[in-house]
Amino acid sequence: MKDLTRYRNIGIFAHVDAGKTTTTERILKLTGKIHKIGEVHEGAATTDFMEQEQERGITIQSAATSCFWKDHQLNIIDTPGHVDFTIEVYRSLKVLDGGIGVFCGSGGVEPQSETNWRYANESNVSRVVYVNKLDRTGADFFRVVKQVETVLAAKPMVMVLPIGVEEQFKGVVDLLTRKAWIWDDSGDPMNYEITDVPADMVDLVEEYREKLIELAVEQDDELMEKYLEGEELTVEQIKGCIRKGTRDMSFFPTYCGSSFKNKGVQLVLDAVVDYLPNPTEVNPQPEVDLEGNETGTFAFVDPQKPLRALAFKIMDDRYGALTFTRIYSGTLNKGDTVLNTATGKSERISRLVEMHANSREEIDSAQAGDIVAIVGMKNVQTGHTLCDPKNPATLEPMVFPDPVISIAVKPKTKGGDEKMGLALNKMVQEDPSFHVMTDEESGETILKGMGELHLDIKVDILKRTYGVEVEVGKPQVAYRESITKRIEDTYVHKKQSGGSGQYAKIDYILEPGEVGTGYAFESKVVGGAVPREYWPAVDKGFGASVDKGVLAGYPCVDLKLTLVSGGFHPVDSSALAFEIAAKAAYRQTVPKAGPQLLEPIMNVDVFTPDDYMGDVIGDLNRRRGMMKSQEAGAVGARIKADVPLSEMFGYIGDLRTMTSGRGQFSMSFSHYAPCPTNVAEAVIKEAKERQAAK
Repeated sequence: MKDLTRYRNIGIFAHVDAGKTTTTERILKLTGKIHKIGEVHEGAATTDFMEQEQERGITIQSAATSCFWKDHQLNIIDTPGHVDFTIEVYRSLKVLDGGIGVFCGSGGVEPQSETNWRYANESNVSRVVYVNKLDRTGADFFRVVKQVETVLAAKPMVMVLPIGVEEQFKGVVDLLTRKAWIWDDSGDPMNYEITDVPADMVDLVEEYREKLIELAVEQDDELMEKYLEGEELTVEQIKGCIRKGTRDMSFFPTYCGSSFKNKGVQLVLDAVVDYLPNPTEVNPQPEVDLEGNETGTFAFVDPQKPLRALAFKIMDDRYGALTFTRIYSGTLNKGDTVLNTATGKSERISRLVEMHANSREEIDSAQAGDIVAIVGMKNVQTGHTLCDPKNPATLEPMVFPDPVISIAVKPKTKGGDEKMGLALNKMVQEDPSFHVMTDEESGETILKGMGELHLDIKVDILKRTYGVEVEVGKPQVAYRESITKRIEDTYVHKKQSGGSGQYAKIDYILEPGEVGTGYAFESKVVGGAVPREYWPAVDKGFGASVDKGVLAGYPCVDLKLTLVSGGFHPVDSSALAFEIAAKAAYRQTVPKAGPQLLEPIMNVDVFTPDDYMGDVIGDLNRRRGMMKSQEAGAVGARIKADVPLSEMFGYIGDLRTMTSGRGQFSMSFSHYAPCPTNVAEAVIKEAKERQAAK
């Protein structure tokens, strides 16, 4: 039996380029997992093993690895920072017990950091904060600490103070022990000495140590009394308070260093062991029934309980499909048969492996608290629950956002269709935010994703990993349609042509629904004007029609159909007749109900040096952007705006041109809003031309 108190399942997450992957490399070096440190900028990082990751210097998919520090097993997931891959962060956070939030010492709390922090809050993941890159020009530890408070509305607990900044940065002072850790310039993380606090920092250290203890003892009334009475608390007593507060997310222990220069990472590892929860200390996962309703039972972290495991990531590699799985309760052995509650099918576990980035070690069994990969599962997708067939249960499934952008692709070679189909099928299983569909009218294959970079990477993977060269159409925006007026209407479907006839009459109200509700149906029929058994047919007929709007063929959303009355024939009426009537009613009434086109609006967060701020704001205004806020920072300004997605294609190139290559931006879906008339007319005209061409 493993000692679960010595387990830490943690993730490392932050904004793109804050140094997550570099920090992971240092952790693996310090824990003895690797002997030569691989650098991201050289394309040699251990956890960035996809060609696309090595080339672009960014992390695309979360990589899992295990290592040991002070007799504790750390299961680490390095997640991407780029906004188009937040789905990777989201699904990793679902299965973690703790995390390290990495922030850049000069960039501070950047756009994607906010999104990741919000996801972590929603998933109740305890965190320690690590302010990285303190050796960079413009780095300021105290400014970043302030931003954590103001931008993230979190309470940082400063645990260390930096010794020197920018190129003078050489170490940190541990406030608890009042000792200075100073590294030499050899670049070896093990070349450090622990000395007394530098004389010029003594007062500052005492000031911050007092703040730390005052914040910590709030977690324990008894220790607070002792402290207020002037009694000196032991380091262990203070650590106990910090551990409790971290677990309850009352505050976040905050560290600093420079991963690239190998300074400060040991203290972060100590914090993971000392303060982040082990699997038995986090809230147990709620179990739900097949409809998604909570049953009131929980998956407790206990190897003796029935098996409950969540597949949180599917990855295809040269050894076959790998299903990354977090085991919440029970034990999983090689040769076991498990039930997938999403499909109702059982599968046998043929091989279990523990991952180290893209290499693996075979294991015979795993237990509650473990994160492992299962080789060769056939029908499992992200978010599926694997459980004991004799004792079935479903864990809370993951919810993924809908894609907002699409492109059409077709193979360049004649025989490439089948090869592309197989490749896309594997890619969809790996990434739940990536959708593939076939346009029935044109026969084109449509790829849908979360942004331009997301789809760009997918096309690249098709080409390199699967050897499928494709021609790519221009990006298409996922517009929606809706209605603006309430209409009362009637439709009669009558067909008498030999044999049994068809008859259905429906009186109904069609009106705009609540934003975000999609399509809703209600029946207010009284007195049997339309028999109850035909109500679902009306709902089904109308519901099937909303996929195609009357303006440009985009899905129609946020509308409500209320069936109020109608009529039927004792012989000629049937469910089919009422379904046909509802479909015809849609075509008849929606054009009268003030149909309008809706466009996706994106949250755009731009960082620009101050000199170019006017140009950037002017450009966003030209793109129909609505400014939300402007914040001046030490090294530039952040501008937040709501901008229609259709205006954002190719923005990264324009931003770089405007800002001499120094601007950055991130973008995420916000909401749908009505299109201006001129834009709507152009979209409708283009849609009609496309349909005519088909």
